[in-house]
Formats: sequence, C-alpha cells, structure tokens
Amino acid sequence: MKILDSSKKNFDKKLDNLISKRKKKIQSNLVSVANIIKDVKRNGDKAILKYEKKFNKNKIIIPSSKKIKRQISLLENDVKKAINLAYQRIYKFHSFQKSKNISYLDKFKNKLEYKYLPIDSVAIYVPGSSASYPSSVLMNAVPAIVAGVKRIIMINPVFEGKQNPAVLYAAHKCGIKEIYSIGGASAIAAAAYGTKKVKKVNKIVGPGNVYVAQAKREVFGDVGIDASFAGPSEILVVCDKFSNPEWVASDLIGQAEHDSLAQCILISKCKNLIEKVIIEISKQLKEIPRSSTAKKSLINNGIIMHIGSNKKIIDVINKIAPEHLELNVKDFKSFLPKIKNSGSICLGKYAVMAMTDYNVGSNHVLPTNGSAKYSSGISVNEFYKRISYINLSKKGIESLGPSVITLANYEGLAGHAQSVKKRIRRK
Repeated sequence: MKILDSSKKNFDKKLDNLISKRKKKIQSNLVSVANIIKDVKRNGDKAILKYEKKFNKNKIIIPSSKKIKRQISLLENDVKKAINLAYQRIYKFHSFQKSKNISYLDKFKNKLEYKYLPIDSVAIYVPGSSASYPSSVLMNAVPAIVAGVKRIIMINPVFEGKQNPAVLYAAHKCGIKEIYSIGGASAIAAAAYGTKKVKKVNKIVGPGNVYVAQAKREVFGDVGIDASFAGPSEILVVCDKFSNPEWVASDLIGQAEHDSLAQCILISKCKNLIEKVIIEISKQLKEIPRSSTAKKSLINNGIIMHIGSNKKIIDVINKIAPEHLELNVKDFKSFLPKIKNSGSICLGKYAVMAMTDYNVGSNHVLPTNGSAKYSSGISVNEFYKRISYINLSKKGIESLGPSVITLANYEGLAGHAQSVKKRIRRK
C-alpha cells in the first residue's frame, strides 16, 4: 500500500495523483462498453449470447422456473434464515423513508399538490459470476417494493450457467419473477433497450464492476439509473491509538476482496498503530480465499496516511468522499459536524462496515469514485417519480397574473405574457 505523510510538502499533490490514477483506470473502458451497447441494440439476444459465451461461458438468458426451484431447494436453512432476518430489518428501516404527498391551498384558493408515484418498472443488477451477493438483491429490491414498483426484474450474471441459490432465494423472498442469467454491459443494454427475451425497463439500479458502471452511464437518458453511480467499492478507516489493529486490518481486507479496483484507505495520527495494521494485513491476507483479488486491490489502490491533526483528517475525508467511512476512534463525535462527503459513516469500534452490508437495515448500494460529494445511496426515493399538480382559481390568476405578465415581457417571452393576459377578466 502507498504510504503518505501529511507533514511532507507534496502530500496533497501525491494524494490527488493517486485518487486520479484510480479514476482513470475505472473510466478507461468506456469505448469497449459503448461498442457492446451498440451491438446489443442492433442484434439483441444474439449479441447477448455472444458476450455471455465469451465472458461467462453461459448459454442461458432466462433460467427455467424448474431450475430455480431446484437450486433454492439446495440452500441451507441457516442461510435462508439469515436472508429472512436481513429482509425484515432492511424493509423496516426503509419503510420509514416513505414520502408524503403535499397539498397546499393558498389565500386565492389556488391548489398546489406534489405527489410521489412509483416508477413502473425497474431492473436490479446483482453482481455474480466470480462472486454472488444475495444481500445486493435485498438492498436493491426492498426499497423498490416499499415504494410500490409493480415490475422488478433481476439481472444476475452466472458462470457456466450456474445460478447462486441464495441469490435466487432472496429474489423469491422479494417476489421477483423475472430473472435473467446475464451480466456486464450487454445485460445493461438489454434492460435499457429491450430484446425479444428481455423486456425493457424504466430504470436500472445496483452495483457492479467497472463495465457495468460505465454501461449505466452510457444508457442514461434513454433509461434512468441510480444516482449513486455505484462502482468498485471503497472504504476509508480513521483510527487512533485506542483502535485494535487486528480489527482495522480485517476491515480493510474485507473491502479489498470485493474487486481488484476496490480502494482501501487508512488514516491515523498514530504511527505505531499504522505499523501494527500493516503487519496484520500481511498476516490476514493468507487466511482468506480471495487473497489474490485483495492483494491486487491493496497494492494498486491502497493508501495509508499519517496525518497529524483532526482538521486535516476531515479535509482529506471530504476531498476523497469515500463510499464507506469508519470512524474507529474514541472521540468520533468531534469529527461528525464537519464531515460532509461520505456514502455512509460507521461510528465507533463496533460499527463495522461489513455489518452494514447485510442486516443492520441501512443500504449498502452507495456512491463511489467521489460521487458522495453530490449524491446519496439507494433509498426508497430512488423509485419514485414526483409530479406537480396545479389548479388555479379565477381569483388566483387575476391576482398573480399581472406580475407574471411583467416578468414574461421582461424576459422577451411575449407569448407567455399573452397566454396569461387572455385569461384575466377585462376591467
């Protein structure tokens, strides 16, 4: 991992270069993604199968209901119970996010309303192939269910046609009946534009690798996408002399095992703690199955920073705008008022990011790559459209109209002015 010291003159420049370098890696696949999308728009299911055979050794677009039931039957009961618990907690927390319609009657008896309507159809992308995540099914589908979306489809890539039974069970738990065993940019294109086998949707949400994230950006405008731009994962851990180095190392590795493009960052004022964490990382990497992926992530994108003041630590956090932030420090409350940019913030030594990935109740589909500066994670609001309703009274237009006419004429929009003027009673 790269090691930086804020006491050095070139600290900020080095940090900017490291963050920029990763962003360029993530964005470097735009051209190939654009070509795949064009191919799917032109050739439909034929193109999808071509890419499935190439990348996933898969020949199936839609798994049979018989196959789905058989796979679910193989799932252990304890995993089913864990999914059930997570579903309940995620549903409970997201149910508090329901929006209330607004109705306002002014003194002229003009009635203004603002109504929240669920989007008709949504595709949730659930990462698969090398790893598959039933938790991502819940995190994407449950907020849509709470919002009242009628049609939810699941896109879940498979390798050699093998579907993950836990993913299928989670989809069953969420009442999802349309399941597509496809993935990557071609799957995003299919959901956006439709094929003979895949009926298009109004919006696509969910995390994915760099190709999925870029494909969602490419199709945006023709279809909606989640505002979080969820791509390769990130974590930033702030720790102090009271932190447990074994725990901190495990938190960093837990994020690094997601993807070789994942980014893990450690910040501390305590050099001794940093040295202990480095030793623990080397030790613990030997103990996990996905050590190869984690090593690549840590070597290519990992950053360790020794920073001497809380103010500078806060400045760096807001600059990076991490997806996950862990404040594994004794006085975490002193940091909170000035931290503005982060997807989620775990407070204290027991609030580990891994818990938020499963059954705490908050959502784990969060903004990445600095987008936490202007966007938020998946919520129920992601699945609403908002419409304004305006009912003007006769007195209302006569009272407010003259002012509108003045502004319209000032802006050079005489047609606007006339359309109001014609409705005002002549005196």
